[in-house]
Amino acid sequence: MLTSDRITETDILDGRWDNAEVEVWRVNWADTSQRVLMRRGAIGQIRRGRLAFVAEVRSLAHVLGQTVGRTFQATCDAALGDARCGIDLENSAFKGTGGVIDLLRDRAFTSSGLGGFSSGWFTFGTVEWTNGTNAGRRAEIIAHDVTDGIAVLTLLEAPVRSIAEGDAFIVRAGCDKRIETCGAKFANTANFRGFPHIPGQDTILRYATNDGGHDGGVL
Repeated sequence: MLTSDRITETDILDGRWDNAEVEVWRVNWADTSQRVLMRRGAIGQIRRGRLAFVAEVRSLAHVLGQTVGRTFQATCDAALGDARCGIDLENSAFKGTGGVIDLLRDRAFTSSGLGGFSSGWFTFGTVEWTNGTNAGRRAEIIAHDVTDGIAVLTLLEAPVRSIAEGDAFIVRAGCDKRIETCGAKFANTANFRGFPHIPGQDTILRYATNDGGHDGGVL
């Protein structure tokens, strides 16, 4: 049984404690310098109860079950802006600042300050709140639309703390991981980390015809 006034319900729902490191020590209460580490792990699934939260503690062996290395897929497996991608998301072409004008839903709002960006530019990007109840937190953007010159941002999930009019944020561009987007939007095809020419699922559904395309040549 553990209790702590530093672990709040909103922080748990906000994901702040996801995958947090856990250490269990045996300590001599009369001399706390006498201690031995008994177990080390990380927070896994968290179940919500009526009066408390129950957290799963996963052992270090859990790490062995995670995928390590690159994935052979048509789309890029790099994170936009990381060392493998090479794009500078602090560049003004990919970064903007704005404020909430009006709430449309719990996760959608109209925004000021983004009039210079075309529709869809920030789709799959991120919002970093700079003030308000969500200050310091980031959220993923699922859609960016422009209606009558006003930007409308829709978040992937509604934040635990409500968005309010006047909340300010920094927004960064997103990428759908396709090579076409990598070239047209970011001019970064040389750093594309996918395999766009691998055969798709339609390949196994093809059948022989008399109009060519089955001579062993490049499709």
